[in-house]
Amino acid sequence: MSALGIIAGKGIYPKILMDEARKKFAGKIVVVAFENETDPSLAARGDAHCWMKVGQLGKLLSFFKDADVDQAIMAGQITPGRLFDFRPDFKALLLLATLKERNAESLFGAVAGALEKAGITLLPATSFLEDYLPAPGLVAGPKPSRSHLRDMEFGWHIAKEISRLNIGQSVVVKKGTVLAVEGHDGTNETIRRGGLIGSGDAVLLKVSKPKQDMRFDVPVIGPDTVRICAESKISCVIIEAGKTLLLAHEEITSLAAARKITIYAKE
Repeated sequence: MSALGIIAGKGIYPKILMDEARKKFAGKIVVVAFENETDPSLAARGDAHCWMKVGQLGKLLSFFKDADVDQAIMAGQITPGRLFDFRPDFKALLLLATLKERNAESLFGAVAGALEKAGITLLPATSFLEDYLPAPGLVAGPKPSRSHLRDMEFGWHIAKEISRLNIGQSVVVKKGTVLAVEGHDGTNETIRRGGLIGSGDAVLLKVSKPKQDMRFDVPVIGPDTVRICAESKISCVIIEAGKTLLLAHEEITSLAAARKITIYAKE
């Protein structure tokens, strides 16, 4: 029997994916877990699992072959700094040698190509999670203010442009000024930087790329995002409708209401 492989990073995303896949996928589910990243309790829930270091592509492919995996999904983040401190095996070194640029899109795209050569289809990161893609409009919290809506229109095109350039997918703005742009440090640090400068009532925008490959690097918002926004005095979060995974909706709704943070999905 063929199997589904989950390439699991950190956070609640791979846990929710596992829950939904168990409901909707009839076959065996196996987990690739990364040391110091993946929750051990998630790895243990797989029908089989394999622990490895970031960069052990050959080990990943061998594990999937032995487990009869013919479909896989990437879920969850890897701590950004580990991408500068990873130990590539020979297979990964050969792959890296073919890349002219080393960003999320090129790295994950190359891994997808290696999986495909091994007979493994990398599924969209939203597979089994279609109900977690919000429709346009207010998602949680209070209605957006006029100031929020103005900053949404101002920041949207900027966020789309930096994502097109593969710089990042998030910006923090306030009153027509860009406070922070996401780089290699990731969304959470961008929120903290922008919040520190904005000193309250700033707006976070998180978007997909103009030609988003839905197999990887899909925008995700979870409870931790809302908590960090609250700590950083970000009062409004703008996401892209239909292309952003909103995880743990009930918890997010409760947090947004308690912290008076607007979450709004824009087409």
